[in-house]
Amino acid sequence: MDAFYASVEQRDEPRLRGKPVAVGGQPGSRGVVAAASYEARAFGVRSAMPMARAVRLCPQLEIVRPDFERYRAVSGQVMAILRSCTALVEPLSLDEAYLDVTQNAWGEPLGVNVARRLKALILEETRLTASAGVAPNKFLAKIASGWRKPDGLTVIAPERVEAFLQDLPVDALWGVGPVTAKKLRQIGVNKLIEVRSAERALLHDAVGSLADWLVQLSHGEDPRPVEPDRPSKSASSENTYAQDLTDLETIRAEIERMARENADWLSRRGIEARSVSIKVRYAGFATVTRSHTLSLATSDADVLASWAVALLEKTEAGKRPVRLLGAKVFNLTEP
Repeated sequence: MDAFYASVEQRDEPRLRGKPVAVGGQPGSRGVVAAASYEARAFGVRSAMPMARAVRLCPQLEIVRPDFERYRAVSGQVMAILRSCTALVEPLSLDEAYLDVTQNAWGEPLGVNVARRLKALILEETRLTASAGVAPNKFLAKIASGWRKPDGLTVIAPERVEAFLQDLPVDALWGVGPVTAKKLRQIGVNKLIEVRSAERALLHDAVGSLADWLVQLSHGEDPRPVEPDRPSKSASSENTYAQDLTDLETIRAEIERMARENADWLSRRGIEARSVSIKVRYAGFATVTRSHTLSLATSDADVLASWAVALLEKTEAGKRPVRLLGAKVFNLTEP
């Protein structure tokens, strides 16, 4: 979906249409941009950017508080449309999914025609646009889906794969963020295809166990199947505070609240967790995580909350001002 949260807001609020919009927190309370409209992106505003910086880049920015219940409802509409075409739908988030359309409900042999039809159905039902990438595998389809946003459609036919790869920068590779890209450029790898010829020892020194996977992707190969209804591997809650927390009791109360939210998430899904962890980010941005694995999996809120609070003793919370707190449950199993 194109600028999903911001597009939903513009659809539902006429005064926001055509204006730069950022969905997220307020600039004076350490808010972060969750989504930016294309009008805002023209000023350099991007998701995950501090809202204070976004306002400096675009003083006329319209800031909207997120309404995740509404976004989830629209996401449900979109995913239902996708599943009307094929059962092989693998959601990545509320606004993105992989589809394997080799076999589809319409008997359509060409992926590009499936994509056109899905885009039209999404627009008709939600009044929102989506961009699609059609390619032989997940890696290439992911790149293609962002190639001509908004309302884009890019096809990479099997015979065009090599030509497409030739011009891609190294950070187009799956799993290569700014830090990894910098390490690769330091060993002379600037373009995706240069991964192929990089000295393997240097590549391993730069990116470790990621090296072999990157070599495979640099040849346009990605054997991963589309996995429908992929099970959740964890659940987490976290919060950045407008004012640093210094009182240990307040910090404990916040961690307990988050752990109980995670326990409620487990209970509603009928699953349990073997492990609990917390995240503490101090005022100077130093961040620590602490975790504990239980002898038996549980969804009991009292058990999970007590362990989360106990993990605070392994941090400097209460001695150092705290900017962010988080709690997480993982190693999930069915009872």
